[in-house]
Amino acid sequence: MKKTKEQISYNMSRIKNKDSKIELMLREELWKRGLRYRKNVNHITGKPDMAFIGKKVAVFCDSEFWHGFDWEKRRDDLKSNKEFWVKKIERNMQRDEEVNKALSEDGWTVLRFWGKEIKRDVTACADIIEEAVKKNG
Repeated sequence: MKKTKEQISYNMSRIKNKDSKIELMLREELWKRGLRYRKNVNHITGKPDMAFIGKKVAVFCDSEFWHGFDWEKRRDDLKSNKEFWVKKIERNMQRDEEVNKALSEDGWTVLRFWGKEIKRDVTACADIIEEAVKKNG
């Protein structure tokens, strides 16, 4: 059954931009390890999902759709309102690069994880974060 534009718009508006399942999984693992962070810090470029401010480590949990995972292949999967979505997702990808560059130039370590990476092995993702925090400490 084909969805109307209104149904699609409503569904997309319900997608959370913070406290997503992948963020909660990773935050829980970091908390268990005694790693303390700030969430969604407004004054840091890009508003990282988690920031270790004193250590200058910024962590982003990127969902595959919104951040363009495997974009060259996935772009063709879009069926409705393709022009809008291509423009939006490509701008998100560009913004991610700009944020990475700005934070790196300011001395931050930037870590980005795809949602499927977190779901597949949250421990490995947390290991990478823990190592970066220790290295910057």
